[in-house]
Amino acid sequence: MSTIFNQLGQGPNFFLLAGPCVIEGEDMAYETGREIAGICRRLDIPFAFKGSYRKANRSRLDSFTGIGDLEALQILNAVGRELGVPVVTDIHTAQEAAMAADFVDILQIPAFLCRQTDLLVAAARTGKAVNIKKGQFLAPESMRFAVEKVRSGGCADVAVTERGTTFGYGDLVVDFRGVPRMQSACGCPVIVDCTHSLQQPNTAGGVTGGCPELIETIARAAVATGADGLFMETHPDPSKAKSDGANMLRLDLLEPLLTRLAAIRKTINAFK
Repeated sequence: MSTIFNQLGQGPNFFLLAGPCVIEGEDMAYETGREIAGICRRLDIPFAFKGSYRKANRSRLDSFTGIGDLEALQILNAVGRELGVPVVTDIHTAQEAAMAADFVDILQIPAFLCRQTDLLVAAARTGKAVNIKKGQFLAPESMRFAVEKVRSGGCADVAVTERGTTFGYGDLVVDFRGVPRMQSACGCPVIVDCTHSLQQPNTAGGVTGGCPELIETIARAAVATGADGLFMETHPDPSKAKSDGANMLRLDLLEPLLTRLAAIRKTINAFK
């Protein structure tokens, strides 16, 4: 049986999950989605549109969380239908799984929640594909237990995403040995999150920082180590983004970056 992740990974290129951190409104979602889709068509990169309908994990009480669950999910669904691509969004509780599944194709489990059995099984039982982000506190091989929970719920269409490991109180580090280790241990596609891996959480001001100038470094290493897919958050103007602007890629930088990454992948394929 063909699955979404199998379809995304059929070609010689890596696949891409990309979009804004959170749905801020209809115009921004369509602008971003159309631009990414056009780039990916030109470069022959399989693409799924990403956007959170709500941000549940915020440092401060006054942080932006969303425009409303139903409105944001409807926008995600409409963008996906217009572009003809799968759509992925985060869920945070078992009760949210069925609601989000009515609108999207891939349910994403946030890293902090990757050990929550009820959440993983509920996502699996919707019949949708599931992408599990690796906890910042887990060894790569430990992700096989999260994958087993999803498979036990009846879902074979699963992927895992590397997004860095906690390094002290305010930084993350990516151990790229985890890419082949998770591929072997989990037996599913492995994605590298090139933007959240550069977060600098727990800042004194209560707003997450980041190092967007290193997005290409992380992405190049991910492609070089054989990642099946890349995850990137992008925004027309990260300085005005309502969530995670400090580590998002500016939208106009996406095409030249992906062009270089596709060239790296092509070179690697030539030596297989």
